[in-house]
Amino acid sequence: MEGRTLTEGTPWKGILSFTFPILMGLLLQQLYNTVDTIVVGNFAGEAPLAAVGACGVLTMAFLALANGFSAGACVLIAQLFGSGKEKEMRKQASSSLLLMLGMGVVATVAGILVSRFALKYILATPESLLPMADTYFKIYAAGLIFQFGYNIVASILRGVGNSKATLYFLLIASGINIVLDIVFVYSLNMGVAGAAIATDIAQAASCIAAIIYMVKKYPLFRWKLKELTFEWPLAKLSLKAGFPMALQQFIVSFGFVFIQRAVNSYGEAMTASFSVAQKIETYMILPANALMTAQGTYTGQNIGAGRMDRVMTGAKHTVIISEIISVCVLMIVFVFAGPIVSAFGLGAEAIGYCTSHVRCVALCLIPFASYFPLLGLFQGANDALYSTFVATSALAIRVVSTYILQEIPSIGYNMIWWNTIFGWGIGCIVTWVHFGRGKWKQKSMVQTKV
Repeated sequence: MEGRTLTEGTPWKGILSFTFPILMGLLLQQLYNTVDTIVVGNFAGEAPLAAVGACGVLTMAFLALANGFSAGACVLIAQLFGSGKEKEMRKQASSSLLLMLGMGVVATVAGILVSRFALKYILATPESLLPMADTYFKIYAAGLIFQFGYNIVASILRGVGNSKATLYFLLIASGINIVLDIVFVYSLNMGVAGAAIATDIAQAASCIAAIIYMVKKYPLFRWKLKELTFEWPLAKLSLKAGFPMALQQFIVSFGFVFIQRAVNSYGEAMTASFSVAQKIETYMILPANALMTAQGTYTGQNIGAGRMDRVMTGAKHTVIISEIISVCVLMIVFVFAGPIVSAFGLGAEAIGYCTSHVRCVALCLIPFASYFPLLGLFQGANDALYSTFVATSALAIRVVSTYILQEIPSIGYNMIWWNTIFGWGIGCIVTWVHFGRGKWKQKSMVQTKV
């Protein structure tokens, strides 16, 4: 069976090697939105920048569905790969691929239809920003099918141990996005519409490249038209495995609706600042995020092979790696916060908000880095629902603390970023308690009888 196994060799070496391409891929994927932010902020102005930022919660919500359900399929593929069930893996991949493409079509239509209503009535986007925000998100939503398609193909490849290929697809797509952003926003003066179109084209490129590569590289996934079948029982398995992960990410996205409303209440400068701070925060947590993804595949393959000893050793190694990297990130961001924030073309007031925001988040990386990779272990061990519980608990604390403590005059808007301390602190505690109790081991039997 063609693919890379994580059931042999030194755990930390295998995990680190597998994580690096994932991390680079996540960096490039995040570069899409960052380039939009930098180009729009510098060449279109702070108001268009705030409009793009106001769509952040909606883009996160749809990305949560794409990432979550694709991650569920990845766990199933990894377990089948680890146990050597080639025929079953082929069927599972086919059904999961068609399922996600269908969901992508539905997401595209739904995103276009709900755009204005969600921005106006749910997110309370300022009227001055509403037309631009609605334009941006409607165009962005038109490319959601490619986002869903890319994510499922990337998950299938990761399931068989290939985390490098997606890096090349994203490298090409990022280059396309950067060039088109400059052409559409700067040269053609198309504003937020140009940024959204550039993102759609880049996502389509990465999706098409991923599909072509998978079919050519892996004969196992080289289906003829009649062989590309959709079997509902297998699709249900994928939905069942992915639902807790999708729910986890969706809850986080939905929870940020309330934080975004609090942000918007402080005016355009705070909205623009929050948009940039979220971009920078995403970069800061990428190492832990990549390690979580790698840990899910590593755990799934080793459980499929009956190697629980390697699961435990790998978890410890992953947390140590996560902490070392995050301490380095903390020091860099804390020292260079000012120049980093200034690159986004914010005004003086927004720069002040944003600098305080990213420094606060940097200090909170220590607890975050210690628990987030373990969520990948729970997912790979068929205990993804607990990951959802952790995410919900952390977010609930962030939202509640924001609305309660911002009323204290000496705190006020600072709770927009101080809420991170409370949320990630709670997440760290409940994750380590669950890991130590070991109940996740009882759910770690392979549940992919297809």
